[in-house]
Amino acid sequence: MAAETRAQLLKKAVELAEKVGHVFIATSDVDGRPHLAAARTLELKEDGRLDVREWFCPGTMSNVHNNPYVSIVVWEAGGDTGYQLLGEVEQMMDIGMLDGYTPDMKSKWPLPQVESKLLVRVSKVIDFRRAPHSDIEE
Repeated sequence: MAAETRAQLLKKAVELAEKVGHVFIATSDVDGRPHLAAARTLELKEDGRLDVREWFCPGTMSNVHNNPYVSIVVWEAGGDTGYQLLGEVEQMMDIGMLDGYTPDMKSKWPLPQVESKLLVRVSKVIDFRRAPHSDIEE
């Protein structure tokens, strides 16, 4: 069986993300300290880049601003099937904002909640699962 192209694998990863309802995005700060966030929306653009949209916390956005390299993981536990998408954020956009929408959140959070979109160019697609697997792109 012929190896699948990166475009085919990205399509499968996006379909799996729709099925499971979330992805995880790993970032790190300038000192290399990792941070993990979750997102609900992953969209494959015609040019092969991915849109990742969510109400990311300020730490995630600061990390991406200072270090654009990310790992996006989509994984379905029941079938132990998934993908790790390694890439670089090419663009960050604010697409929505709430300020004090929930009264008790306003007292806890000094910053408004911001919905953001990250445009990611994926350079590597590898398997992700609990079972033994390789981290080498085929």
